[in-house]
Amino acid sequence: MKLSRTRVAFVLAMLVVTSSGCGIVNRIRAKNQLNEAASAYRDAHFEEAEQRARRALELDPTNKTAALFLARIVHRQYKRGVTTPENIARARDAIELYKKILEGDPKNEEAFKAIADLYGSIREDDKQRAWILQHASDRNIADDKRAEAYIILASKDWHCSNEITDLPSNKTTTVNPATNKATVSYRKPKDEKDFQSAKMCMTRGLEEIETDVKLDPTSEPAWSYKTNLLLEASKLAEMEGKMPEKALLDKQEAAAQKRTNELSEANQKRKKEEEAKKAASPPGG
Repeated sequence: MKLSRTRVAFVLAMLVVTSSGCGIVNRIRAKNQLNEAASAYRDAHFEEAEQRARRALELDPTNKTAALFLARIVHRQYKRGVTTPENIARARDAIELYKKILEGDPKNEEAFKAIADLYGSIREDDKQRAWILQHASDRNIADDKRAEAYIILASKDWHCSNEITDLPSNKTTTVNPATNKATVSYRKPKDEKDFQSAKMCMTRGLEEIETDVKLDPTSEPAWSYKTNLLLEASKLAEMEGKMPEKALLDKQEAAAQKRTNELSEANQKRKKEEEAKKAASPPGG
């Protein structure tokens, strides 16, 4: 039996209403599950909280709050410093959940930072560097956020170089009896691989911090790390006996330190002015 056009339209309308109604019901159920998950989380019942958050996401896959809360719950269950396979698996689960969040919200800073932190915590340094560099290189991300990422990379490269150049076996401290002034001189590590590793980190770090300064020329941390990385370059030049190059690097370091000091003073002045303005404002104003 053929249905009339009116009858077909009515059936289709009922299907739309029914589908819409199911969607509303599921969203309400998802919200209830999230409330229960939050309650369980507050009571440190993390497994229950995770189950309820997952159920909320099943009921409402578009619920961004449920997705983020689930990632946080799984992240919370990871125990920093514990290297059991089960614990490392928790970290990786959290990483994947945060990545799913970024698929729908590429600028979510919490998810980006959580992934970077988790990679570092489980000592997957290459993945951490690649992850941060991807964020830093993304021109769709705000310059100040990209600058923050470059600072993280530069800080790691500074540490990589400094932990070699600052070894007691690679430096000598002499004190002038007349002035009581200490002078530190640097010599090449016995293992050439150590020297080349420090040099590679220093060179890469300087490239990163130069990009950072271009993105945010008034960043005090950026100029501070530029100063420190130029100092590393000076140490390494001295280790190779390249004293003219060292002298040039020392001048660049002094200039970078001067700029760091200027920005520090400006930031302190601005902070004091803001505090004074806040103190002078009437309550509730």
